[in-house]
Amino acid sequence: MAKLLNMKKQQDQQPQSAKKLPPIIRRTIFGMILVGIGIFFLTNEVLPLPPTTGQSATKAYHPKKLWLQRAYDVTNLFQKVYTPGWQGAYGSIGDAYLFATTNDSSLFRFHMEQQSVLNFYNGYWVDDRAWACIAELKWWEVTGRKDSALVNDAANRYIEARNQGRLSNFEGFWTWYNWPPNANVNDKIFTNSNMNQMVTVACMLYKATKDRLFLDDALLVWNGDKNYPGVEKMLYKGNGKWDGRQGSAAFGKELPWGGTEYCAIGAALYRATKDEKYKRIVVATAKHMLDPATGWVDSVDFYQLHMDGNGAFVNFLLDAYMIAPKELADVPAKIEKMLEHVWTNNHGHATVELHRTSDDGIRNGWNPNGGEDGYGVGEIGTVHAQGEAARAFGVFAYVRYVLQKKAK
Repeated sequence: MAKLLNMKKQQDQQPQSAKKLPPIIRRTIFGMILVGIGIFFLTNEVLPLPPTTGQSATKAYHPKKLWLQRAYDVTNLFQKVYTPGWQGAYGSIGDAYLFATTNDSSLFRFHMEQQSVLNFYNGYWVDDRAWACIAELKWWEVTGRKDSALVNDAANRYIEARNQGRLSNFEGFWTWYNWPPNANVNDKIFTNSNMNQMVTVACMLYKATKDRLFLDDALLVWNGDKNYPGVEKMLYKGNGKWDGRQGSAAFGKELPWGGTEYCAIGAALYRATKDEKYKRIVVATAKHMLDPATGWVDSVDFYQLHMDGNGAFVNFLLDAYMIAPKELADVPAKIEKMLEHVWTNNHGHATVELHRTSDDGIRNGWNPNGGEDGYGVGEIGTVHAQGEAARAFGVFAYVRYVLQKKAK
């Protein structure tokens, strides 16, 4: 439209003699301009102006559906406190799902233009870049699988980490490590399932590029080779139960979310291979972790009793649901109870603030009595906590208003 209007402006600025055309020609030209403008409006979405500094990109959008309202309230604050690290990637994943639900162009502008996902820091440990890659590849998916820069950037991040030796059998089984085994750093060189989100990245890259290297890496980590086992043999005990070495949560614990994180990894492998083995393990894991008898979730509202990272926890469970909606038909309802528990501060009975109503800040830990294990559990409304929340609410909104609607 701008081009058409500029043409009209240039005509108006021509010398007076040049404008003395026969009336019928002037009317014809003017009519063609109007038709061109009309065609533009019919075939293109007119994007509103970007927000001013300090405003979130979604401020002008007011959805009517309850869980969309809540998702937008959460992400408005997330976008205000946004930083381009792994915490920002968490919220960006949620906003990608929210965009897939609403097609709200302001979400696109925030993550693709104002704060381009291409500008994420690779971060400190390998899982930092895994979350960045997942955000990039999810935005590639929800925007029509056309922007090759997103795929190329994720592939470059992945290959760089691989070439550093972070995919290794250093501890006697194939897995991803926070640092290369020969790294000269003060940190302990260790693995946990956070690091193995690089398997999820590899599967997504394989789907995007058809490059077998990525799938072979993913299968190596899960299944191992003739010399070294993979994570299934090392960590999976059957019937949905995973067991790893203990340590401080988010740092030395091999399975910070008790194995729920392998729902996302197994779901990615299932999408890439269609091998029912991965689906069976994912379904069993989700059922095991959402069974209150396991001791991980509350028996009424299904929030995590032990750990931070609730946005990731929700995403892992809904990843499982997305590949097995019939087998896991009760999962969305349990997630809804979890999020309702947070939004209402445990129905008004929480002893710690879970939802700060003044700005819709969400606490990083969702146990209403506190005492969770993990990193920054008591944070509320920071980029870490709010990015987690934006991920949880965004993915749930997609499942609630897109996938469940299709299922009906």
